[in-house]
Amino acid sequence: MLSALANPHRLRILATLKAEGRSYVSQLARQVGISRPLLHLHLQKLEEAGLVTSQLELSPDGKALNFFAVADFAVHLTPDLLVQAAATLSAKTE
Repeated sequence: MLSALANPHRLRILATLKAEGRSYVSQLARQVGISRPLLHLHLQKLEEAGLVTSQLELSPDGKALNFFAVADFAVHLTPDLLVQAAATLSAKTE
């Protein structure tokens, strides 16, 4: 979850979804100002981390739209959690 939140694009996506309620991919890409393929990558990471949810719906004209919304989540940081997160970081090479 911390890794997903560490990316500025993902923070903007979460902030936009929180402000707008929910949005489908094309609309969200325009709102955030990134390409749809890049948005898909970030949404996948956010969904894997449990930070967003998605729901596939049909529009009135029959198009399939994947709507995303912010999931109800809370992050409680503790020293132990930070130690666990640090253990997942790659080693620094010099």
